[in-house]
Amino acid sequence: MTDDRQFSSRNAAKNPSIARHGRLRPHSVLRSIGKITASVLAVALVSGTAVAAYAAWDLANTAKPTVSLGNAAVLDGVPDIGAMPGGINVLVIGSDSREGQGDGFGDPSEETAVLNDVTMLMHISEDHSHVEVISFPRDMFVSVPECVDPEDPSGEPLSALSSVKINSVLDYGGMACVVKTVENLTGTVIPFAGVVQFLGVAGLSEAVGGVEVCIAEPIEDEHTDLYLPAGNVELQGLQALQFLRTRHGVGDGSDLGRISNQQVFLSALARKVQTGGTLSDPGALFGIAKAALANMQLSDTLANPTTLVSIAVAMKDVDLAKIAFIQYPTGTTDGGVLPSDSAEIVNLALQQDIPVDFDPDADDASFASATDPTVIPADPAAEAPAAEVPAADAPAADAAADPAAPAPTTEALPSDVTGQTAAETRCSSGRSLEDQ
Repeated sequence: MTDDRQFSSRNAAKNPSIARHGRLRPHSVLRSIGKITASVLAVALVSGTAVAAYAAWDLANTAKPTVSLGNAAVLDGVPDIGAMPGGINVLVIGSDSREGQGDGFGDPSEETAVLNDVTMLMHISEDHSHVEVISFPRDMFVSVPECVDPEDPSGEPLSALSSVKINSVLDYGGMACVVKTVENLTGTVIPFAGVVQFLGVAGLSEAVGGVEVCIAEPIEDEHTDLYLPAGNVELQGLQALQFLRTRHGVGDGSDLGRISNQQVFLSALARKVQTGGTLSDPGALFGIAKAALANMQLSDTLANPTTLVSIAVAMKDVDLAKIAFIQYPTGTTDGGVLPSDSAEIVNLALQQDIPVDFDPDADDASFASATDPTVIPADPAAEAPAAEVPAADAPAADAAADPAAPAPTTEALPSDVTGQTAAETRCSSGRSLEDQ
């Protein structure tokens, strides 16, 4: 493959004697403090002056240095208070870097890779009626556009690359380069992004008070030290992180199985925060914002805590059946996977802001999660037949070709596009040590 040679030559030219660790150029925290102080008025409206004053001080001291994505102009005119208007795209990047994570995740002096092993794009529709969360397999080969070098922003840009695994882009060009790569892949603009490490995932799960997931068969994974029984299990902290990291203990042991497992967790999280009133609770939202600021490297567009809250509030009333977790469709190739033809259908749905429907007869892959056995399926015979439309009132046969006809209300996904909605309770497909 070309990735190793390209990265090696680039690193040799840039840093002949220093190993590269994917460092991101620090951005002044003072700008974020100014935004926090101004936006805390929103907290005051619902939480009281004393709490607001403490929140301003606490969050200002929590904020980490930020990263510029170079596309903040698309946010001009966006207000600071209430649900953020319009469509919203956020890229969540999970880094496997051990730096600063303590002794529980391997030796940071030896395990120095900075790989984006998790890359998820969340799209909130223009009218806030539907949400899509796209997971990109870590071993998917992509093209990388020319990127600003985070170690020398004013210097020569990093060269464009072809046919490299997406999980190597964070090490090559930092957060902003991962964003540009996904923008190039999907044809969308992504103004918000954040990189989270292991402890960040644990902290965010604790901020929501844990998440209950369904497990169809026991999970046994000696690689992440995760052993869970079948049934409903509440996860938070380190155990939630292990559940999201496990690959050998679920599905077919592949990264695709891990993505399916993550969708089980995220759908359960969406149900909890919506039905449990989290998105209407200022104290809970503050806790989540604080956990994000303390544990994530955020784009400068996302470092304002009120922005985090505004994005969360935009999802408050979305029907759970309209929150779709989609695994970006791929086909196998030598050494990894490539986007399949169906990927363009997913891209167009994002670009055109159209909600999606999964094919009920979608491929039942070996990596997929299992149906919850406690859910009783609806009886098709009990459903009333659709009323026939009288011929006189039926639409014209060529109405679909009418350029004035309304745009389609949903995008029917092909059978090779897998995933689930937040309304659907599915169970993690556990895998025993004997099967590994």
